[in-house]
Order: sequence, then C-alpha cells, then structure tokens
Amino acid sequence: MELRNIHENRNIIEKVVEGSIADELEIEPGDVLVSINGSNVKDIIDYKFLISDEYIEVEIEKKDGEIWELEIEKEFDEDLGIEFTNPLIDKARSCRNKCIFCFIDQLPPNMRETLYFKDDDSRLSFLQGNFVTLTNMTDEEIDRIIAYRLSPINVSVHTTNPDLRVKMLNNKNAGKIFPILKRFKEANLTVNCQIVLVPRVNDGKELERTLEDLSSLYPSVKSVAVVPVGVTKYREKLYKLKPFNKEESKEVLSLIEREQNKFLEHMGTRFVFASDEFYAMTNKKLPSYEAYEGFTQLENGVGLMKSFEYEVDMELEKLGNNVELNKKYIIATGTLAKDFMDRIKDKTMKKIRNLNLNVIAIENDFFGRTITVSGLITGQDIISQLEGLKNVDGIIIPKSMLRKDSDVFLDDLTIKDIENRLMVKIIPVEVSGKKFINLFRKS
Repeated sequence: MELRNIHENRNIIEKVVEGSIADELEIEPGDVLVSINGSNVKDIIDYKFLISDEYIEVEIEKKDGEIWELEIEKEFDEDLGIEFTNPLIDKARSCRNKCIFCFIDQLPPNMRETLYFKDDDSRLSFLQGNFVTLTNMTDEEIDRIIAYRLSPINVSVHTTNPDLRVKMLNNKNAGKIFPILKRFKEANLTVNCQIVLVPRVNDGKELERTLEDLSSLYPSVKSVAVVPVGVTKYREKLYKLKPFNKEESKEVLSLIEREQNKFLEHMGTRFVFASDEFYAMTNKKLPSYEAYEGFTQLENGVGLMKSFEYEVDMELEKLGNNVELNKKYIIATGTLAKDFMDRIKDKTMKKIRNLNLNVIAIENDFFGRTITVSGLITGQDIISQLEGLKNVDGIIIPKSMLRKDSDVFLDDLTIKDIENRLMVKIIPVEVSGKKFINLFRKS
C-alpha cells in the first residue's frame, strides 16, 4: 500500500479504451502505472516517449496492491489505450513571469480559483496547443524537449530584444529566448510563435526587429501571430498601458502587410499574420482565404472570421434556392464582431426565406468596455442587456463564451441560469460556419 501513496493523483488510470491493448491485458480503471521499461513515468511526455517502441515492459499496480509485470509487443507508436485521472500525470507548472500585459492579473476578485492559475508548461503546449514563454524551464528541460522531439511547440515570444523581453515579462531569464529557438531549429523542431503587441512598447521598429530575427529561423519557426493586448478595467497598481485604437491598428496592419510581401518574395510564405481583432478594429477587408496559408494559428484568432465566412458561403450554396424557415433568433456577440456578424446575418437571411436574425453586440461591463471579444462575455452581461425579449425562438451564442466542455460562463452562471432569467432558449454553437448553418437546417 505504500507504493499506492507514491503514485497518488499522478498516474492512476481513469479509463481503458475498449478493444485496446490495455483492455485485452485486463488493465482496469483504478490501476496504477508504475513503470515502463524500468523507468518511472514522470509525466505524460515520458509516457508518450516510453511507449513508442515495438516491445515494452510495463509494470502495473492493481487496485488490491498486486503488481503485474507485462511484456507487450505492438506497432511502433501504437498507444496502450489508457487515460489518466490527471492528463499530465503531474501538476501543471505555474508561470513565474509578471508580464506587463498579463490578462490574469487583470481579473476581478472573487472569481473561480482555477481562473487565477497561470500555466507556462511546455507539456501543455505540446498536448493542447497552449503558448509558453520558455522562461521557467531549466537547461535539462530544454534538453528533454529536444531529446523527445516535442513538436510542434507554441511559444509566446513578444520580442526578441533581450532587454525589452526581460522588462515585458519581468523575468531575468526572459532574454534568452532567441538562443533557445536557435537550438530548436538545429534539432529540426517546429515552432509557432505569438507576439502580444503593446502600443509603444514592442510595436513599430521593435516588431520589425522581432520578425526579422524570427524569420531567420524559418522553417523551424513556421508562423508568427500578432495579437493586440487586452486591457480590462481592473489594472490598479499594474503597468500603465492602453489598448490599440483604430489609427494605431491601421499602422500595425500596414507594417505586417509590408513584412508579408517581403517574406513571400524571399521565403515563399507570408510567415506573419495579424489576428482578426486588428481587422475588425479598422473595418479593413479581411485577407483572402488562401492568404492565411492553411490557418496554422486559428486558435489564436488568426483567420477565424475568414474561415467562418468561407464555410458559411459553402453551406449556403449547398442549401439550394427553395429554403424557408419561419423562426426568429438573436445572435449575441462581442462588440468587435458586430459588423462581421451582421454581414453573416444578411447572407443567411437572403438565402433562407422568413428567417429573422438580429445581431446584438453585448457590451462587456464585467471586465470593462475595452474588452470587445465574444469569448470574454459573461452570463450576467447577457442577462442585463437582453432582458425583456419577446417572441424569440432562441439566443445563439458562440461556444467560446463557455468553459471548455461545459455550459458555464466565466462568471459561473450556467446556460440554465440565463434561460430561467430571460425565459428564452440559449443555443451555443461552435465557431464553425458549417455548424452555424446546420442550426437552421435542424430548426
């Protein structure tokens, strides 16, 4: 039983996939993975690496304390078919930076405790696509990324100017980013980079410098996303900064487009991409579908609007010319996407007769009206701004307003809470043009 205490909350097996190797070997939920090939499994990266061979020896502790030693022959890289209670098999590593633009530092008090946790874990970058700064890693951990060939990895760069990066991240180790990225290139790892752009801090000439440095690491550095800083009303005692305005956003887009043209000529790729927020803030026409080159940073808000609109157009074309739906819906969105969603609304209503769609932009009173994206809208703002609706068949919201795989908003209100207050059905839809149009097929 002492052995069980060692592995408590780490590599306990929660699920066994039916028909998998583990299922055939009668491994069960509640069992503990002790070792693979005689090595302790420190985390999910160790697990993925150690099971990659065609022959492995696995030690399992059963729920009654019995130890099973299993010899397994399998296909190279074939998984055993087990999932762990803790997907990382280890505690997520918290961030030790104090970034001048950190969004978590700008949260109001008394929210859910998990919202205040700052992760900066390379394993989450590899497994879930999280962006990491690489400032909180030892040389040994960098070596492990290279040895295990963890790729692609998403890195928050912000600037390659060592002194400026130290200042922006408030971490004395932050200036070492470029040598680490050079090591990744030498190891042929793939990296996607992110730059959170702050007015008069890392924009302008500093942005040009950063893009020039990162482009020298192509194709290891595959792409760079430039996203604007988010500023809430909760910035007491924090670094004084402000969000981009329309004119500043135009300047950013002009710089990025110049750099794209240069990179396209010399490297065959645009390499750097501005997030949708910059285009929405300036009312500038989105680039073409092809200009996003496969949408490598869609989860970072780069090309999400263009991808959504493209899918809407494709699905509307499939509907044919004789579609009618006598329904009335509200589309709730952030203020930033209002004009865009109005365009989507008009296209959809033109194609589907008797469908009534009304786009309502929800002002963000919870975080402050400088926050304009849909993903940070709270339940209480929806309630306060949509009360009194009548003769509506439903309120459509993007699923990005909700916690992942749940019906809970950032302020802990649930879909049911809002439905009970407004007496209207809430319809969450993934940010997908296909699923948006499918909603009207099923109505």
